[in-house]
Formats: sequence, structure tokens, C-alpha cells
Amino acid sequence: MKNKVTKLLIASLFAASSVFAQGMHAQPDPAAMAQRRIAHLTTLLTLTAAQQQQATNIFTNSATADATVRTNLQTAHTALADAIKKNDTAGIDRAATTIGNLTAQLTSTDAKADAAFYLILTPDQQPKLAALKERRGHGMFGGPGGPESHGPSRYHPQQ
Repeated sequence: MKNKVTKLLIASLFAASSVFAQGMHAQPDPAAMAQRRIAHLTTLLTLTAAQQQQATNIFTNSATADATVRTNLQTAHTALADAIKKNDTAGIDRAATTIGNLTAQLTSTDAKADAAFYLILTPDQQPKLAALKERRGHGMFGGPGGPESHGPSRYHPQQ
């Protein structure tokens, strides 16, 4: 009996750790991502309720579009890693091209969202946003890693 309980406990621990590990790689909800960003921008720029609603739509749509691209990007990174292990130069080229194209899609989607957001700001808010971006070292609308990025993981998801 004691042996069965021990086995059950061990199996439960493995199952729990497996579920936990899967949850760590789950993509965040686009709406939740947008809400966090809007809350931050509202604090910094004093967005009106109307601006918050418009920004929520802009950034939710952008994050939703990015989610699919990020999934494809993870697949491409896996393909690249596999091609490297096989010394498959044609596969490396294909994966690298795919990664480049997907990164361009992310950059474009994010830049278009930033442009739409910039247009809903008042003339007083626009320079504040530009100053915030400059202080972060990203230039006015991004730069390496893009706006709101936290390092290279934005375009290079963990494998």
C-alpha cells in the first residue's frame, strides 16, 4: 500500500511539473498585454477615456496579429536549430529567410500600431511620448527590439 502511495505521489509531481512547464511557454493574452500597456501609457501621458479605448483597440489588434507570427517564429527557430544539427545549409537558409520575414512582419505590425497610437495623441502628448522613447534609448518609435521590448526575446522566443 505504501509503495502505491509513493508511486502515485511521484507520478503526481511529474504531472504537475509538466503542466507548470507548459504554462511557462504559453503566449500571453493579447487583450491583457494591451491593457497593461494602456495602463502604463495612461499614467505617463494622462490619456483620456476615449484615447484609452482607441489605444486598447489598436494595441489589442496588433498583439493579436503578433501572436500568430510569434508562433510561426518559434517554429522557424526550431527548424533552424534542427537544420544546424544536421548541417543542412539549405534548411538553414530557408529558416533564416523565414525568421527574417516574420521579424519584418512583427516590426511592421508594431510600427503601424505605434503610428495609429501617435495620431490619437494631442499635440501636448506627442512630445511627451517622444521624450519617453528617447530616454529608453529606442529612438522615437522603437529601434532595436521595437517599442516596449525587453531585449532580444521579443523576436527570439525561448526554445
